[in-house]
Amino acid sequence: MISLISPSEVKHPTSIAIGSFDGLHAGHRKLIESVVKENKYTPTIASFWPHPREVLYNETRLRLDLPEEKLPILKDLGIEQLVLIPFDKKLSELSAESFIRDILINKLQAKNISVGANFRFGSKRSGDINTIKRLIKDMDIELKIISILEDNEGRISSSRVRELLQRGDLKNAFKILKRPYSFKGNVVKGKGIGESLGFPTANLEIDGRKFLPGEGVYAAWASIERSSQKIASVMNLGSQPTIDPQLPSSVEVHLINENINLYNQSLSVEPVERLRSQVKFKNIHQLSDQIKKDKKDALKILENLKI
Repeated sequence: MISLISPSEVKHPTSIAIGSFDGLHAGHRKLIESVVKENKYTPTIASFWPHPREVLYNETRLRLDLPEEKLPILKDLGIEQLVLIPFDKKLSELSAESFIRDILINKLQAKNISVGANFRFGSKRSGDINTIKRLIKDMDIELKIISILEDNEGRISSSRVRELLQRGDLKNAFKILKRPYSFKGNVVKGKGIGESLGFPTANLEIDGRKFLPGEGVYAAWASIERSSQKIASVMNLGSQPTIDPQLPSSVEVHLINENINLYNQSLSVEPVERLRSQVKFKNIHQLSDQIKKDKKDALKILENLKI
């Protein structure tokens, strides 16, 4: 596992890319590639935490990947350290010149800097790639500017991934992410409604900073912490309109053909395909019949993936 560290703990000099890297999608990977190619220095990613818009505008910014979730992905891509730069009001007032000089050059000892062509930084986003060029002109530092990656649908971005996930379009999200989308949570005690219907579910407590797909019923893979086994599952994400419309939105996972006590364990979930939206049925019997169909549909989809 690579390090998740503060700027004061950095192994340097560094070959570094700066950005949010939320989702680590195909565009991010292009940027990371340019960092890893420079093998004389420690390949490093630097990100702000929390997101600047949370601090400046009090916006809630749900993440496609939490910092600790990025670590194994970054390691596979050749990155050795993920540096989280604490973002606060004081940092937001730092000039673009001071950010480059004090943080990138002095603290992180960057010898190779890779940024996207639209990269902006510093107080009021006043700095851009021309600012970096000017500041490092007489220094032994190389700047790599990576063009924005596009496909037939337009610019590849974290926002596009979010839109696809919100629609439950896991297939196209996968194409941009270059990997399955997943999340995890601790299994907590539920109301036992699923079990009373003959379909016991694991109720997940998810980190509130994590972005989740749109509400609905999904075919999904589930795996217990520290296990590589993927278990065919049905996931319900959202409220329970038939049982009690007033209940808050939740994540419930039913393991197909498995009966495992999961309480107090961590469960990872990889939604594969949205089966249907949530529906209010006339009675419990109709709901039970639909869940049986959901199980069959999910199993068919997941078994086809194994072929």
